[in-house]
Amino acid sequence: MAGRLEGKVAIVMGAGSIEAGWSNGKATAVQFAREGAIVYCVDRNETAAQETAGIIAAEGGTAASGRADVTKSAEVKAVVEDCLARFGCINVLHNNVGIVMPGGVVELAEDDWDTAFQVNLKSCFLTMKHVIPHMVANGGGSIVNVSSISSLRYLNANYVAYYTTKAAINHMTRVTAYEYAPKQVRVNAVLPGLMDTPMAKKSAREWRGIAADQMEQAWQERAARIPMGWMGDAWDVARAALFFASDESRFITGAELVVDGGTTLKS
Repeated sequence: MAGRLEGKVAIVMGAGSIEAGWSNGKATAVQFAREGAIVYCVDRNETAAQETAGIIAAEGGTAASGRADVTKSAEVKAVVEDCLARFGCINVLHNNVGIVMPGGVVELAEDDWDTAFQVNLKSCFLTMKHVIPHMVANGGGSIVNVSSISSLRYLNANYVAYYTTKAAINHMTRVTAYEYAPKQVRVNAVLPGLMDTPMAKKSAREWRGIAADQMEQAWQERAARIPMGWMGDAWDVARAALFFASDESRFITGAELVVDGGTTLKS
């Protein structure tokens, strides 16, 4: 099957990669383009957004890039309006912005709690706020929010702000899906598990103190926690997002698609 997003315009929030390699957002933007979408790549790091747009262009696709801090309403509105000015509509919104703040309710600094909610949750609120009216005016659209299996269960690391914001994304997805179903705007969530991504490795180094020469062993131990015995990567998340973005999921809204190799099946 090819051309599943032919004729559609997708705006991807968090389309860059925090380090070298394929982040969920970067892979999703490229996957959308490979299926025929025009992709507007947004990231706080303008160079990273441009890199993703450049990859799409080099493959013969159509893309543009914009810079925005998606915790700021005016900046979100500006990139949405720029996308509309360039391409005329927005059929798909993909939200893939998130940070990890370590610590439980006692250890976590109040400012870090607030930052996690701004980046992980308010970003989804603002992007949907500014995109949905245009989708409604255009007869509908698809929104894909990236959550996490940490929204469903404890994952042996005390990241209370991350877990809580992701659980809130799930419910905001459901509530918004119900509200806008009559307007043909579908809203769904992808819940990745223990993935092999640049962000996961960065978090392992910064928050768990894993040195570069320890990463291979740590990643083997991480994979051993997964029933399938190996970690997925950004392309597994991208393909799940593609399903929700395409008309193949035209009768699905308010759903949570777990992409975790069976991790959440364990007691």
